[in-house]
Amino acid sequence: MKSLTSITAIAAAFVATASANAADVIPETQIVRNVVLVHGAFADGAGWKGVYENLTKRGYRVSIVQNPLTSLEDDVAATKRVLDRQDGPTILVGHSWGGTVITEAGIDPKVAGLVYVSALSPDAGETTAQQYEGFAPATEFVLDITKDGYGYVNRDKFKAGFAHDASDQEVAFMRDSQVPINMSAFATKLKNAAWHSKPSWAVIATEDKAFDQAMLIHMAERINAKITKVSASHALFMTQPEVVSDTIDQAAKAVSAMQK
Repeated sequence: MKSLTSITAIAAAFVATASANAADVIPETQIVRNVVLVHGAFADGAGWKGVYENLTKRGYRVSIVQNPLTSLEDDVAATKRVLDRQDGPTILVGHSWGGTVITEAGIDPKVAGLVYVSALSPDAGETTAQQYEGFAPATEFVLDITKDGYGYVNRDKFKAGFAHDASDQEVAFMRDSQVPINMSAFATKLKNAAWHSKPSWAVIATEDKAFDQAMLIHMAERINAKITKVSASHALFMTQPEVVSDTIDQAAKAVSAMQK
């Protein structure tokens, strides 16, 4: 009897788990099934691994842009190359500097919605640097600038300023594998701002040390984004894959409903 009871309990748990997993898989009728992820400065696309795995399990086709970080134009071109490979409407996601990139690249007709992950969102005619004006400086986010104008996050300040909620091993790898950004990119004026015509969502890390919290809220509210807050560092694209993935999923479902 005890064995039978145990088997019944295990079977019930299995069915419950299977049902929950099945509920996470997007329906065949969902229109928006593609996601393109755009990383920010000082990082590369590998940080999106958790989000990638989460979304692909749900049935999304996920592509990751590898930005050269040499100029806004180059990063937009890299993003458009990936967008050209999509077979249908797409949610375009950007982290940090990647927000500037998706703001410019998001006018692509394949882009159905935008998700900003603690990300910048300038308007057309504005520069990225202008977004910082009037807000408290990020004193814990320290950059070292090379002679040829590329920026790295300071080695000693990397954990505190970029990823305090990551493990020491993760921080060490991120710190030592940094992709520097050409600082002149922050002074480039945008020609387009896709958030004027595309619905937007924003995930904001409440412990982000790269941006003043008021700045993040201001940018998200200005673009009329649906805001989700999460206790995390600036590296939330890596440390909070569930929250970021859930927001992307919500965006895809909402835009799919709009297009029916």
